[in-house]
This record gives sequence, C-alpha cells and structure tokens, in this order.
Amino acid sequence: MQGILAPIQFVVFGISLYFVLDYLRTGQNYDIAIWSVVAKTLILYTIMITGAIWEKVVFGQYLFHESFFWEDVFSMLVIVLHTLYLFGLFTGIADDGVLFATALAAYVAYVINAAQFIWKLRQARLSSQPAIEAVHAADSDAVAGPAMAQAA
Repeated sequence: MQGILAPIQFVVFGISLYFVLDYLRTGQNYDIAIWSVVAKTLILYTIMITGAIWEKVVFGQYLFHESFFWEDVFSMLVIVLHTLYLFGLFTGIADDGVLFATALAAYVAYVINAAQFIWKLRQARLSSQPAIEAVHAADSDAVAGPAMAQAA
C-alpha cells in the first residue's frame, strides 16, 4: 500500500507546491492552491494510518519502533504542521499569509521526512546487497560443486 500511496502523495505534493507558489507569485488560483494543500493533507493522513498499521504488523507496535523511530518522530512534525494548516483554514483563525507559510513549512518538513525514508530504504538495500551476493555465490557453488566432482 505504501508503495502506491507514497508516489501518489509526491505527485499531489508537486502539483500543490506549484499552485501554492503560483498563488504567492501571481495572486491567482487561490482556491486551487488552498484545496490542493487540503488534498495533500488527506493523502498524508491516509499514508500515515496505513504506515502505522504496517509497522504494527511487521514490528508489533503502531509507531516509534526503533527501526523507524526518527522517521516517525519527524512524521509527527509533518502531521502537526499539516493539521495546523487545516485548523487555520477551517476555523478562519489564520490569514492567508499564515496559512501559506504553514503550508510551506509543512512541505519543507515533508521533503525532509521523505528523504529520511528514502535514505533508510537505500541503506537497507545496500546492506542487504552483500547478503544477496553471498546467497547467489553459495547457490553457484552448490550447482557447480556436483558438476565439478563428476568431471574429476
């Protein structure tokens, strides 16, 4: 599920970032900019819930397992910033400057958090590569072993 939601969230983020920056630059497309952040936030909530369920299934706890502790901590900051945006929008407590500043802060935090996860996945892939190569080498030796024995 995360493999589907993460790219979708990134695409929505990119589109939303474009509209937010375009609005800040030109003053146009206010509604699209505002609601694009809402859409990004809803996808964020979805990916956070499904990620917590995955973490529970794999590690036995919903969040903050040592394997993803710092990623989860930073994810909470991302969620808080997005939620503050929604709160400011729907209560009317924040003016446009505060709303868009909050959205941009949330987006910066999101990019950092996404980079954390990508880094973690890359490190896991790199650390498993020697193990994979060893398995393939062992398999090759096992196949070549009997053939070599018969040739001798």
